Amino acid sequence: MAWVITRACSDCVDVSCVLVCPVDCIYELVVPDPKYRNQLFIAPDECIDCALCAPECPWEAIYHDQSMPDVFLEDVAINRQVFHDHPKRDFTTVPLPQTALPTREEVEANLRKWGFERS
Repeated sequence: MAWVITRACSDCVDVSCVLVCPVDCIYELVVPDPKYRNQLFIAPDECIDCALCAPECPWEAIYHDQSMPDVFLEDVAINRQVFHDHPKRDFTTVPLPQTALPTREEVEANLRKWGFERS
């Protein structure tokens, strides 16, 4: 696996990353499961490490697994586990679009909410 969507995507679920993914490996879980947040996930066995998704995410929620901020390290395992726990029919590659891009302040507040502070 190369790229991981972190908890900073929770409840944001912007589709910018989905639109640029050349292999459609970014999914939204569409069945209720209290073990997983309302966010997008990258299928680790499908990702081709193209890096197109990360710069498109307005919430700055996507990181390479080798350069993951410490506060988001557990998201690597969570991202992998969701695809072991659910069959493909439980996901969609066409999540509902977000209506407005976040402001810089909203992005920073969201990252702080999850414990990520820029140095």
